[in-house]
Amino acid sequence: MPAKKNFLFIYLIALSISATAQRFSPVNPDASDGVKRTLNFLYDIKGKYILSGQQNYNSNRNTFSDSAKNITGKYPAVWGCDFMNWGDKDLGPQIVAEAIKKSHDGYLITLMWHEGRPTDDPPYDFERNVKGRIADTAWTQLTTPGTPLNKKWLAQIDVIAGYLKQLRDAGVTVLWRPYHEMNGVWFWWGNRKGPDGIAKLWKMMYDRFTNYHHLNNLLWVWGANGLRDIPFDEAYDYADYYPGPEYVDILGADVYHFDYEQKDYNSLLALANGKPIALTETGELPTPLILSVQPQWCWFMVWTSWLWTDNTRDRVKQVYNMPRALNHDEVQAKLDSIKNIK
Repeated sequence: MPAKKNFLFIYLIALSISATAQRFSPVNPDASDGVKRTLNFLYDIKGKYILSGQQNYNSNRNTFSDSAKNITGKYPAVWGCDFMNWGDKDLGPQIVAEAIKKSHDGYLITLMWHEGRPTDDPPYDFERNVKGRIADTAWTQLTTPGTPLNKKWLAQIDVIAGYLKQLRDAGVTVLWRPYHEMNGVWFWWGNRKGPDGIAKLWKMMYDRFTNYHHLNNLLWVWGANGLRDIPFDEAYDYADYYPGPEYVDILGADVYHFDYEQKDYNSLLALANGKPIALTETGELPTPLILSVQPQWCWFMVWTSWLWTDNTRDRVKQVYNMPRALNHDEVQAKLDSIKNIK
């Protein structure tokens, strides 16, 4: 038996007989068994392993995961996609079908949504309707129940809830990552600090999805942007945008331009206070040396074509071949081994 496989086998046995570290239950008290099992798994690997992951465009849902396999000989463990509309094209049905297939094949599923600005009507343009700003008065209306803008937003998110319900009914657990990079200045939901900012909108979506739609198949992933002070492209302190531990299962950071600052990692760890953290998006992959001093990342997810444009084949192979990096086949076996889902 190869050394890595032998080590994993021994580790799985040890997990069943060793005491577990402190861990939190899902924030949704009615979470499905699949959610409990997946979160349990993430606590099991926290600080020991990192899952390989790859984001795919919703218009070509396997291109980059297949490319990772072609480069490394291994499929990534985490499959990512985006509910974003391309103009007037809603690819939600295709995303649902592929997510069901991937989940049944043993992949972890992470989904996100570049939501069009609720003040606008489709078709949505990325620069004009996903990026851009909302006036303070419009933001107040958006986050005030019963206003016309709030009702329009509810209609928007209910469409996505419909797709997530299809995944729920198919038994698919989703690492759900809405309103990502909310501490940055570039999206319409970005840089809204304090209790009436993005934290309030997050809680509103959580309430609608959890208590109205009963989407008990979601793990709530709060994915901020790595901190930076580039003029007109800033990303500010994590804590100013955090909705609180009762609304978040996993915290993350999107790190581009090889900006793996140790102080930023420590800041996110402190905010997580024992909850798992992840590299929810990456451009350039971290080196094994960086991961040795930042061992708590539970997964990385390379953003689409950045796998090609900003990583050498050698770097991709180096990271995938680390003893602590888990690919699809290894994760499928480990998930199947977890019996205690409470």
